Amino acid sequence: MALICTKSLLQITLIFAIFAVGSSNVNFGKEPQNWKFNFNYTNEPYTYPKHVQSSRRIIVGGSNNWRFGFNYTEWAMTTAPFFFNDTLVFKFDPPSDTNIHPHSIYLLPNLWSFLRCDLRWAKRVANTSQGGGEGFEFVLNKWKPYYFACGESNGFHCQSGMKFFVMPSFRWN
Repeated sequence: MALICTKSLLQITLIFAIFAVGSSNVNFGKEPQNWKFNFNYTNEPYTYPKHVQSSRRIIVGGSNNWRFGFNYTEWAMTTAPFFFNDTLVFKFDPPSDTNIHPHSIYLLPNLWSFLRCDLRWAKRVANTSQGGGEGFEFVLNKWKPYYFACGESNGFHCQSGMKFFVMPSFRWN
């Protein structure tokens, strides 16, 4: 019985992961507007866009920054797509007398840890004082899902929505 439940849970998690990655790009499956097709049967059947977008510097949460009470999963879905070498900038206030609820940034190892806000095997990439000023910068330099969460208050911030994930895409020339 436990094996069947584990297998079903694994299948549900896999389906969720495939759906989440596939739907993270709002233009997935749509034909790019700036492609010009050439059906004259030459050596080049179509031409690609001439412009290549350079790396972006993206403030996590936009003008809301990295704070408690904001839906970062929704933000990530509306900000997508993310590309290789884009830089995510996490801005948050360091701990002080007036800021008694500081934030940090953890990189979770997998979807299961992300869904459960399980920080046991997560890696802290920024502590509570690194978000001040220009913010903490994280470069998306590998083709893999990145699962981010705030690790403060024993995972309560993560469970309250301070988490999101991105899957960087290739930029095509």
